[in-house]
Amino acid sequence: MASIANSTKLTIGSFKTVPRMISPFVTRFGVGGFCAPNLAIANLTVRKSFASCAFPPAECGDADYAFEMMSSTLRCGNGVTSEIGFDVQNLGSKNALIVTDKNVTKTRAFKEVAASFARLRLSFAVFDEVKCEPSQQSIQKAIDFARAKSYDCFVAVGGGSVIDTAKVAALYASNCESDFLDFVQKPIGKGMIPKHPMLPLIAIPTTAGTGSETTGAAIIDIPEKQCKAGIRLRCIKPFLAIIDPLNVKSMPRNVAVYSGFDVLCHALESYTAKPYKMRSPRPLRPDARPLYQGSNPVSDVWVREALRVIEKYFRRSIFDPEDEEARTQMLMASSFAGMGFGNAGVHLCHGLSYPISSQGKSYFDPDYSKDHALIPHGLSVVCTAPADFLFTTVADPKRHLEASQLLGSALPSTASTDLIANTLADQLRAFMSDFSCPNGLAKMGFDRRDTDSLANAALNSFRSNPISPRETNFDSIASIYEQSLNVY
Repeated sequence: MASIANSTKLTIGSFKTVPRMISPFVTRFGVGGFCAPNLAIANLTVRKSFASCAFPPAECGDADYAFEMMSSTLRCGNGVTSEIGFDVQNLGSKNALIVTDKNVTKTRAFKEVAASFARLRLSFAVFDEVKCEPSQQSIQKAIDFARAKSYDCFVAVGGGSVIDTAKVAALYASNCESDFLDFVQKPIGKGMIPKHPMLPLIAIPTTAGTGSETTGAAIIDIPEKQCKAGIRLRCIKPFLAIIDPLNVKSMPRNVAVYSGFDVLCHALESYTAKPYKMRSPRPLRPDARPLYQGSNPVSDVWVREALRVIEKYFRRSIFDPEDEEARTQMLMASSFAGMGFGNAGVHLCHGLSYPISSQGKSYFDPDYSKDHALIPHGLSVVCTAPADFLFTTVADPKRHLEASQLLGSALPSTASTDLIANTLADQLRAFMSDFSCPNGLAKMGFDRRDTDSLANAALNSFRSNPISPRETNFDSIASIYEQSLNVY
C-alpha cells in the first residue's frame, strides 16, 4: 500500500491527494477478469478532484460539522454467490432464513445459495412471498414469518424489494415487542430507536439498481397515507453484500432500464444534496446524526464514479443485454451509488416518486407484473427528474454543472445557470426517450387533477428528509408534478 501513502499530502484544514495510478493494485488483482475494470475503486482514493475537502470548525453555530461513512462489506466476483454457505457457517448460524420472491427462486442466484447451504448441511427456511414494491401488508407477512421461529441469520436474494423486506423482517424479528410503525420515519411513523441489535443480514442483489445491499434504508408503501415511508437506521444495513455479475445476466429489459434509472438518480441526488455542513440542528450525540447527512467528500467519491460508469455503460447494457462488461459495470455502479446516497441521501426524485408508486393504480409493466397494476420504482423516480433538476440547479449551479459534465456534456465552466439546468434535464430526457420509457405521468394514468393529491403526500417525505438543495413547498412540488405529466 506504499503507493497510496506516497501519493498523499496532508495539509492543515484540508485533505488533498496527488493523482497517480496505483500499480500495486494491478499486480494484486490482475489485469484481466472481473477486477481489472474496477481499478477505479483504488484510484478513487488518489484523485485530487475527488478527495479534496475542507472541514468546518467545530464552533460553526447550529449547523453540523461532521459526517459519517457507513457501508456494507462488498465481496465482488463472477460466481462468488457460491461462497455464501461459508459466511453463514462462520456466523455460527443454526437456522437461517432466505428471503426472496417466487420469480427469483427460479434463477441461478437462488439455486446457488440453496446449493451452497446444502453442501455444508446448513439448516435454512425460505420465505418467497415478497411483493414488488412492498407494502405494509406484504412486509407484515414477512415479519410474522420471521417471528414465528428463532431464525438467527437472514439472507436476501433478489432486487431492492426483497432486500428491503429482509431488512425490515430481520429488524422486527430482533425486536419482537415492537409495533409496525415504531421504526418508520416521522411523521408517518414514530421514528424510534430499536432496543435490540438486528440479527445479521447478507444481501445478494439480482438487479443492477437499488443499491439497497449497501445502505441502512428500507422503503415501504403505506396505502392508508397514499405514500411510501422509510426506515432509516444504521443498524439495518447488511453486514455483507455479495456482488456477483452472473446474477444480473437474466434481468428482463425493463427491469434493467428502471434499475439503471434508480442508480442514475441515486448518484445525481446524492451529489446535489444539501452539503452536510449546512444541515441543522447539530445532533447532541453522534448516534443521533441522521442516516442521510447531505453531500460530503466521501460520498462524492462514489457517486462521481457511478455517474462516469453510467455515462459509458448504461445505454450499452440496455441495447445489448449480452454485453457482460456493461452489465457488470452497472452492477458495480449500483453499489457505488448506494455507498454514496446511503450516507449523503436522496431528495426530490425519490421524495416525489413515493406518491407516484403508491397512487398509481392503472399502469402495467409486463416485465414486473402481469396480474396487478404497478409503477416500477425506477420509473417513478426518473419521470420527475428533468423537472426536479430544473428546479434545484439554481441552488448550486456548480454541482449541477459537474453532474452534467460527468454524464457527458461539454458545458464550459462559464455556462449560465439556465443552460446548466436545461442541459442536465435534456440529458435525462434523452435517456428516457432512447429507452422508449412512458412519456411522463400522463402515460401512467395521472392527469392535472392528481397533482394536488401527489403533492400533499410528497410533503411528508421532505419533512422526514430535509436535504433538498432548494426549499420546497406545496406549490413548487405540485408544479414539478404538472411539468412531469409529459417529459420528452
